[in-house]
Amino acid sequence: MMKYVTGYCDRLSARAGDTVEFMLGADQPRDAEVQLVRLIHGDEHAGGPGFVEREVVADCNGRVSVAPQFTQLGSFVEVADPAGRLPGGDSFTLHAWIWPTTPGKGRQGIISQWCEHSRAGFSLGIDAAGCLALRLGDGREVVEVSADRALVARIWYLVAASFDAASGTVTLYQEAHVNGYNSLLSPAFPRDDLSHVSQQVALKPARCDRSLLLAGEHLDDREVGALYNGKIDRAGIHARVLGRDELDAMRAGGEPPGHGLTARWDPTLGYTENGIGDTLVDSGPWALNGVGRNRPVRGMTGYNWGGRNDSFRLAPHEYGGVHYHDDAVTDCAWAPTLRWTIPADFKSGVYALRVRADGLEDHVPVFVRPHTPQARIAMLMPTASYLAYANEHFVLVPAPGVEAVTGHTLNLHDWDFLLAEHPEWGKSTYDHHSDGGGVCYSSYRRPIMNLRPRHRMAGMSLPWQFPADMSIIGFLELAGFDYDVITDEDLHREGVACLEPYNVVLNGTHSEYYSERMVDATEQYLARGGRVMYLGANGYYWVVSFRDAEPWCMEVRKLESGSRAWQAEPGEHYMASNGERSGLWRHRGRSPQKQTGVGFASEGMDECVPYQRMPDSYDPECAWIFAGVEGEMFGANGLALGGAAGLEVDRYDLALGTPPHTRLLATSEPFSDNYPHVVEEIMFNLPGTGGTQDFQVRADMTYARTCNGGAIFSTGSIAWGQALPWNDGDNDCARITANVLERFAQDGPLE
Repeated sequence: MMKYVTGYCDRLSARAGDTVEFMLGADQPRDAEVQLVRLIHGDEHAGGPGFVEREVVADCNGRVSVAPQFTQLGSFVEVADPAGRLPGGDSFTLHAWIWPTTPGKGRQGIISQWCEHSRAGFSLGIDAAGCLALRLGDGREVVEVSADRALVARIWYLVAASFDAASGTVTLYQEAHVNGYNSLLSPAFPRDDLSHVSQQVALKPARCDRSLLLAGEHLDDREVGALYNGKIDRAGIHARVLGRDELDAMRAGGEPPGHGLTARWDPTLGYTENGIGDTLVDSGPWALNGVGRNRPVRGMTGYNWGGRNDSFRLAPHEYGGVHYHDDAVTDCAWAPTLRWTIPADFKSGVYALRVRADGLEDHVPVFVRPHTPQARIAMLMPTASYLAYANEHFVLVPAPGVEAVTGHTLNLHDWDFLLAEHPEWGKSTYDHHSDGGGVCYSSYRRPIMNLRPRHRMAGMSLPWQFPADMSIIGFLELAGFDYDVITDEDLHREGVACLEPYNVVLNGTHSEYYSERMVDATEQYLARGGRVMYLGANGYYWVVSFRDAEPWCMEVRKLESGSRAWQAEPGEHYMASNGERSGLWRHRGRSPQKQTGVGFASEGMDECVPYQRMPDSYDPECAWIFAGVEGEMFGANGLALGGAAGLEVDRYDLALGTPPHTRLLATSEPFSDNYPHVVEEIMFNLPGTGGTQDFQVRADMTYARTCNGGAIFSTGSIAWGQALPWNDGDNDCARITANVLERFAQDGPLE
């Protein structure tokens, strides 16, 4: 096991005057030195300023003890039973609709009030052989009765287990429900996985003093194990033995009988136009509602989904599926190590708690807003996109796939191996869960290895997202601009009010993930005379959502198009967080060209290239942008693969919404064929879509006026931001950016 010290802050964005908590952990107990630092630049490339941090006086500085912290892995539902309504040693029946995704992975709990440590209670689940099983324990002995046919993955079953206290008979019921829409197989083919088993046992289960769980079992007082992969729909308990005819009637679509009903957790209850939360409603007599842990995925098709309705907003009764994953994490829930109250007059910026212990070091970031806006310039840190890429698992991705995308031999770093050793720190939305399902939730309440100033992406071995954006911060510092830092979280929460105090707002290198509130606010800001400098590419691309009360957790669902690592199942395209359709913004009628003037055209990781000026750049209306720039070519140097245009690039396109009066200032030199045309624009797979052949594969720089004296300047390249600090900021890209920033920061409408 690798040695480490690491942690996270309970808030990614904080305002001066707020109090934040830092949760720190280590591989073993260690004495650590903590020091608050202001981060200036992260990329250690020889062509730039290198890693730059400035120590800051703060009352949180000093020495602390750090030690291993426990994280509960996996999603499940927990049901409290303070009045003892659930089964003890009397007769009962447990039943549920299930859609298992990894039935052969080992023991998994479906409905359990069981503790492995005390060997007491009951658990309906899946055994080591992949068969349905009922486990009973009296505190000393344990018996398990299993079905005689294994479960098949991705098939809906009605499963049930009953215990007759008078006779000691355990009966299992396993019947498939194949409707042709949301099961792996068609109903036209025969099945041999049905099972009905009865067996007498010699013990009665003792009452377990733990909560009831859906999708897991208690291992001890702290940890939940035997985690289930797959969906569970309409689980329930009766305080009597249900007959075969009653279960058959339920499988045919009938409601469970009312006589003896103790609990029935109905996931179809609670849907609204704004989505659904983590509370699983019990429609039974005692209202034993359950609470989801690690965000079980709602808004999923249930056993009765008919294929016609594609959203829970249209047919909530068909969306009872709740998908559980044994490796889901949305909150590590570590104990706080220290607190920091930010002084009310504290300078806005990018900060981190630097943690050092026994030769180990980590930086735990926090973005600090001013108590009230101070500057004319705001740097908008794209924290939604940071969440999307948080803890991308390159070690777990097949190397040939990564190498094909990046055009480089896979180059792994220590943090890649550390991340592979700690699945409890969670995954990115570019990863898959252990059962193959896409990761749709990402949270910052966990250690995030690539939310670090020095991080370099495996494969490319260059900064990406946060460390790349630090090159824009480095440029602002080198050029002496006064600026405030704000984040996507602030923009989503406050809307246009977050932007209005500023004359100009700078985007990061890769503002890819945007909520509807964020898109609306940006559009309103521009319409009211605000100015935006879009210094990246592939922005305003994916639709995401947040719950208002839980801004640390973001949801996205990857749909039928776009550059994506996974694709949502049919009927599961709407986000549970707010009820909106996910996917690409262009497929909701809001292509990025409509706001920024440019939109995603290509990505490639083998080279970056310079720009060439276009005729519009000499027009007196915008020639000032190039004051001090000599020659037709610029951007031939940069910290990202040697140029200012590349990695991911956007183009001007009137057909996709670029405003007609937009000035096309410059375009990139041709890219290699490792820059393919984006998949969402290819109707048929044809040759000739690479960078040397397709004129649409390019990075365009544009400038456009907006209403009321506003404007937007776009560079159309992720690599642009990393060209700014080249040669300590003495370069053409920095000069162009400074020209625009100085003009945009002025008070009053643009001339």
